[in-house]
Amino acid sequence: MSSCLGLYIEENLIKYAKVTKDHDKIKVESFGVKFYDKLSEAIPQVIEETYSQKTPISVNLSEEMYNYFDMFALLTKKDLQKAIKTEFDSYCAERGYNPNVFETRYAVVDDQLDKDKIKIIHISDNKIELNKRIQQFEGYKLANISPISMSIPNLERFEEDENCIVVNIEAKTTITTIYKRKIANIEDFDEGSIDILSRINSKENSYSKSYEICKNTTIYTSDGLDLQSEETGYLEDIMPTLYKIVGNVRKVVETSPEKIQKVYITGTVALVNNVDLYFQEYLPETTCEILKPYFIESISNINIKDYIEVNSAISMALMGLNEGVSGMNFRTTAFADKIPDWLKIEVNPNTSKAQQKNTGGFFTWDLGQKLDRTEVSLIRIAISLLLLVVIYSCFSILLNNRINEKIKEAQNSIAQTNSQISLANSDNDKIKSKTNDYSNMIKNIQDANDRITDRNKTRNAIPNLLNQLMSIMPQGAQLTSIENSKDSHIVINAQSTKYEQLGYLKAKIKSDVILTNVISTAGQKDNGIVTVKIEGDLP
Repeated sequence: MSSCLGLYIEENLIKYAKVTKDHDKIKVESFGVKFYDKLSEAIPQVIEETYSQKTPISVNLSEEMYNYFDMFALLTKKDLQKAIKTEFDSYCAERGYNPNVFETRYAVVDDQLDKDKIKIIHISDNKIELNKRIQQFEGYKLANISPISMSIPNLERFEEDENCIVVNIEAKTTITTIYKRKIANIEDFDEGSIDILSRINSKENSYSKSYEICKNTTIYTSDGLDLQSEETGYLEDIMPTLYKIVGNVRKVVETSPEKIQKVYITGTVALVNNVDLYFQEYLPETTCEILKPYFIESISNINIKDYIEVNSAISMALMGLNEGVSGMNFRTTAFADKIPDWLKIEVNPNTSKAQQKNTGGFFTWDLGQKLDRTEVSLIRIAISLLLLVVIYSCFSILLNNRINEKIKEAQNSIAQTNSQISLANSDNDKIKSKTNDYSNMIKNIQDANDRITDRNKTRNAIPNLLNQLMSIMPQGAQLTSIENSKDSHIVINAQSTKYEQLGYLKAKIKSDVILTNVISTAGQKDNGIVTVKIEGDLP
């Protein structure tokens, strides 16, 4: 059975939930909301109250930034990583950022509009802010830092063919789009609960009271509910922000390439009464409901709204228990933290000073006082390095023996391959020789066929020409000679008593395409006989 303490931290409050997982059974052991003035004091208080001093902790990023890049689907993993880095470097260059100050992660999702491409959801966080977050948990077992937009879908087991969005309205609003159980898009907006709580706090001067007022407020719906004035007195602080959020959700639903069947609402503003009905009014073709953790149904004696209040913290805990999208952890685990518990050194404070005194050949140290964190870390690192050297030596010897065996096998294989290559080259030379012979034979046959074709063409062309000329010969005109001067060129001498008969003959030869490129001489009349010469090419 494994446990994780999930924390969702924003300005002035922490939502926390300690979750245990035993195979497929998930249980929330403790949860709540803590308001704070100093975060450095609030975090230890939550950890102590939940008895999580040695429990892995999962927490949200503080200032993540989202970008989207389109890539070709056929890129290898190595080329994809290079392309993503190039795109992000270009993005930073355009805005004057130094890309080296960001810690980045990315998720690959399908492009719904182009199947040959993939979309990259690129998430980055400033390393300074990330280190601040890590330092806030110094001395505790911080195991996971992830963006809330990627963890919040852990709370629901979506249907296989379901397209939906999860609207998480915390300090800021994140909208996570999910197609068929896969995250497809993330959008974040500045509008959120922090705007509402700040306006109420300016009246009440108490952030915790403002939070309770927000939870207990009921908003208007078209059902015409009879609301009391004390319940609606703060609607003017809630509704402007809520209206903007609903407008952003509508844009996401309307521009989605897939039809959205359901909208899940969660976060601080989801605790406002009738907020789901308010969403439903603006999204009539989509089912709107409050997001409830899928494993809470069987739990009794606890108000379900109490669980919904800490949805973000529960989702972070599930992320720490390896639920949901992998590869989103911005927490780089220190090597010393990876040492198993049986190697960790602890000093028993009840041991006598004489027993705690240890002397060695080169140095002496006194364990009478409790080791500080630096000394414990150094000892852990030293043991880890020693183990690493031993393991590395064993693996090196084993690997060296295996390499020598593989080298011998490779050399034998190379010799056999070279022999086969020599035989193949010899066969290739013979094939080339035969190919040349066959090519010459094929060329000679083709030349003979061409000559026969030309001969047959010319043989049949003259009789056909004569038959065609006979059929168009006008009365009173006669051919005096027909000559095939060269190739397919024909010269015809004709005579008649009338110019128009010879003109008609030329026109018919041309229009009936008996000859092509038809030209003729001007008619010459002598002793009442007109002669003309008509030339053209056989078609």
